[in-house]
Amino acid sequence: MEELINYIAKALVDKPEEVKTVINHEEDNVNIELTVAQEDLGKVIGKQGRTARAMRTLLSAAAEKEHKKTRLDILE
Repeated sequence: MEELINYIAKALVDKPEEVKTVINHEEDNVNIELTVAQEDLGKVIGKQGRTARAMRTLLSAAAEKEHKKTRLDILE
């Protein structure tokens, strides 16, 4: 799941070297914190949050295979 988010985020931003993810596991829950460069934040969130929502949907589908729940936080 981490690789999926990294791949998508790096494809969207201008500074892929600044994309970082931190994963926190709690029983059946997986929390992923995504950090990008300040100027790339809008590209990852998208208009009205559509890109972020699409990333969360893909992440949710990938987590469903493993019978887990996920949460994606995009940090500044």
